[in-house]
Amino acid sequence: ELKNYFCCTGIIPGFSQSGGLGLLAAQWMINGEPDYDVFGWDLARFGDWADSAFTKARVEDQYSHRFAIHFPNEERSAGRPARTRPVYEMQQTMNCVFGLNCGWEHPLWFSKQGPQTETVGFKRQNWFKPVGDEVRMLREHAGVIDISNYANYIIKGENAHAWLDALLANRIPIDIGRACLSPLIGKSGGVAGDFTVIKATENEFFMVGSGLGERFHQRYFNEVPLPAGVSFENASNRIVGFSIAGPKSRTVLQRLTNTDVSNDAFPFFRSKQLNVAGISCRAIRVNFTGDLGWELYCNEAQQRALYEAVLAEAIKQDGGPVGSRALGSLRIEKGYGSWSREYSTEYWPQEVALTGLIKLDKPFLNKDAYLAVKDKAPREKLSVLEVQATNDADASGGEPIFLSDGTPVGRVTSGAYGYSVNKSLALGFIKSGTAKPGDTVSVFILGKPHSATVLEEPPFDPNGLRLRG
Repeated sequence: ELKNYFCCTGIIPGFSQSGGLGLLAAQWMINGEPDYDVFGWDLARFGDWADSAFTKARVEDQYSHRFAIHFPNEERSAGRPARTRPVYEMQQTMNCVFGLNCGWEHPLWFSKQGPQTETVGFKRQNWFKPVGDEVRMLREHAGVIDISNYANYIIKGENAHAWLDALLANRIPIDIGRACLSPLIGKSGGVAGDFTVIKATENEFFMVGSGLGERFHQRYFNEVPLPAGVSFENASNRIVGFSIAGPKSRTVLQRLTNTDVSNDAFPFFRSKQLNVAGISCRAIRVNFTGDLGWELYCNEAQQRALYEAVLAEAIKQDGGPVGSRALGSLRIEKGYGSWSREYSTEYWPQEVALTGLIKLDKPFLNKDAYLAVKDKAPREKLSVLEVQATNDADASGGEPIFLSDGTPVGRVTSGAYGYSVNKSLALGFIKSGTAKPGDTVSVFILGKPHSATVLEEPPFDPNGLRLRG
């Protein structure tokens, strides 16, 4: 990207939005970051995969549907496929329904009724039941999730640890095989990102982040100069991954490797280089479902062989493939936030329960900005809500939250039906001092108030017994 070069153009509504976006652009130029999260307008949403053909197709689609009604979870087909992985054709034969994610054709859900075209609308659609089947299958047995849309980075060199330690807010592991989760702090003290960092060898680290945020996060990476002899590689195009999760995931993995993956030998938040079905994989004992599980990463050329092997063993354990729609439900059941929804530069770490991952006895990027807000009371708090979904519709994000007297107090950032806990759930921000756990609020879905309870803890495995078991 060009440094100190800003683009604020193509604002279709003209006068109604140009003033606000102009203000945000000015804040960005002066302060290095706008006051509000503008990622939805940021050119960083696109990589070099968004070529002229893709752009032309999307622009034509946008103009032709400008005044159409748009629906939650709607996927547009224009310009696709932009890029695919080696398992794409195999997933097609499995009746996979795909969505666009970071330019990739990425599994949303799998149909057991033959090829399906996804329906759209404000209420539950034709994917509601198959996604529920995937969630329950994983929670009861095992599921295999394609996570090749994640961003993967490799940092090498004698001073690789020092560079990461200067960039991220948590302490970087010093022992080989250790892992940590760390926030990236923005210029106003908010959460610019969150990353899993693994010490792979003495002078090599493997870092995983949001694929959607690759280009956005590179701006922050560039602010910390690489020490002499340190190399940084965005390896997202050549490295792919799968998550194996569920109570039988250990059995699935153990049948594919000679390495002991018992809890004593391979505890939570550890990493090892494994031979899985003859394929060299970086295995991390962590996953986004909140259940027992691992993430496996390998070279793209071996993706299909790894998928075939892992899926075959999962099927023997009554498991199978799981898409990202199910993953969304699974992570909300566990109360996990997601970057660009619950984590953004707008929100302070104390508002999203990330302060425990920030270590003040070390330098890190934008530490002064964090120190300026760290002792301030949270303006609002990320909360989990159980919604009484009476109209065959669940929250999806953006729905307002009110007190019983009609006072507006917050908004939903993510929502889904929690199939394994039999609850319609939402994550959202509620203004501090207005509603506490156990209180009843109203979430407006389809313009109608739906009673919701602020939960004390996530409804699935709140103590992390499954995750660490």
